Amino acid sequence: MVRKHKLLVIDDHPMFRDGVKTIVRANPAYDIIAEAGTCAEGLSLARSLQPDLVIVDISLPDGNGIDLARDILACTPQVKVLMLSMHTKVEFISTAFQAGVSAYLAKDSSRDQLLQALDAVVAGKQYLDGSLSPKVVSELLVRTNSETHMADASYGRLSRREQQILRLLAEGQAPAAIAERLFISRKTVENHRTNILHKLDIKSPVALVRYAARMGLIDLDTPE
Repeated sequence: MVRKHKLLVIDDHPMFRDGVKTIVRANPAYDIIAEAGTCAEGLSLARSLQPDLVIVDISLPDGNGIDLARDILACTPQVKVLMLSMHTKVEFISTAFQAGVSAYLAKDSSRDQLLQALDAVVAGKQYLDGSLSPKVVSELLVRTNSETHMADASYGRLSRREQQILRLLAEGQAPAAIAERLFISRKTVENHRTNILHKLDIKSPVALVRYAARMGLIDLDTPE
């Protein structure tokens, strides 16, 4: 009997997870072993269950799917990560692939596209959703990545907590609100903000937002 590929689904919308499960379970080669709605829960399940494949949404309530992909691959490097997202800008896609994901699909992709992506990843290939704008695909293929690589290297110098606070600051949240959300003091948030600006050599809040958008942490065109 052929071994089924174990799959974990991480998305904060139960109805969307149900849709993915319905599609995937139609193919006997795959077995969905668990699902999660947050980064913390998803990372914990990935560590404990050791799935073969993980489908991740880019926007999660307690973090960013790209950061989560990095964390999952760091502790379970054999896993293949597929990113499903409503974000179709080249910056998001480029950053996701640099983080190590094996496939990137728009959330409105067809059933067949999702199954094709799974088959491609299992075969050791990368997959980019063909329904994405041809302009986005062509730009992704021809763009030079020197600027993005430099940004990615600087981002990697931030601690996990600093990365989390960077995203929240870029979303426009005030230090007091961030402190309450993360159960830390406002002074701690302000210290982290100072360290973030220093490590990234960023001089203004506007520059911080632009950096976060370039890294795929936020979408300037889509409110959270």
